[in-house]
Amino acid sequence: MAVMDVVLYPDDPLTQKAEPFDCVGPEAPQLAKNMIETMDAHDGVGLAGPQVGIAKRIFVLCEPDQEPMCFINPEILEMEGREEGEEGCLSMPGIYAKNVPRATRVRVKALDAEGQPFEMEAHGFLARIIQHEYDHLEGILFPDRLDIITRGIVLQDWTEVRQELLSASGE
Repeated sequence: MAVMDVVLYPDDPLTQKAEPFDCVGPEAPQLAKNMIETMDAHDGVGLAGPQVGIAKRIFVLCEPDQEPMCFINPEILEMEGREEGEEGCLSMPGIYAKNVPRATRVRVKALDAEGQPFEMEAHGFLARIIQHEYDHLEGILFPDRLDIITRGIVLQDWTEVRQELLSASGE
């Protein structure tokens, strides 16, 4: 397994719609494992393909005290309810917003890392993670879900943090 580099906003392919997998081949389980290891190394709860430079429709997630899951070519079938909550993003480290609106319940279908179809319903925090990671596959990041004033503040903060990160890494 290997920890992958995380793409920082707004670098490609973060703001582009990801392409579906035509078929799930033997490389998918290893990709999922690498993404899970990367997510864990960065103390994340989810990670999407575009965040590691792969413009494909795949994401992994792990709720606290649960086994990690892989979603390939996911589709959100139903969304219900609404609540605002705090979110951050591994592609915007150190940046958080408390009022990101999300559905409280989702039903999703996808393929697992072995290419087997599954369908599930999620509530609360798990539903939030699924929506956040699904957004990455659509080229959407959590600031895009905020009101225009809050989005401007978050993006200004990110500009400063990103510059510090790039300066520290010598870029």
